Order: sequence, then C-alpha cells, then structure tokens
Amino acid sequence: MNVKEIFEKNNAEFLKFGNVQNKLSQRADLHAFMLLDALLPGDQDMVSAADHEEIWLDVGIEDLAAVATEAQIVELIRCGVRLDSEFDCLCMFV
Repeated sequence: MNVKEIFEKNNAEFLKFGNVQNKLSQRADLHAFMLLDALLPGDQDMVSAADHEEIWLDVGIEDLAAVATEAQIVELIRCGVRLDSEFDCLCMFV
C-alpha cells in the first residue's frame, strides 16, 4: 500500500493523539517531528514552508514510504499530519 492510500484509509484517525502508544512527547506536533526525525534523520529544519495557519514539512513522500510502516504513518495522522496532494508533501495545521 502506498502512503497516499494509507492516509486515505486512516482519515478517521486524524487528530486522535490519545490513540498513540509510546508517546515520544505529550505534544502531538513534537511527537510527529521526533518520529519523522527518527525515520528520516536530517540536518535541515523540519518546517520547510508556512502559510496562513498551515506548515509544510521537509519530508519526501517517497523517502517516507521507503522507511515507515503503516502503523508509523497512522501515528503521524493521529498527530495531525496530513498529505497535501496538490504539492505531494506532508503538512499540518497550526
């Protein structure tokens, strides 16, 4: 299953941070950032762009698909991470 299908299939889990087991932080956004950094370590800022009430993350969808499990992607969804299909990247509301 590809990343887009996982996001679509698990849309009902969006912002259900209480369902995340083994939280890396009690803050959903920090948990998402820490999980993404563990999966795809980098030396750039996690936030690559921002607009009115939305941020885009510096994580490639294909890179994420190569290393993340479906359960990890569901964790990201539960943290409020969305897939922006227009730009084909991860984003979050602030």
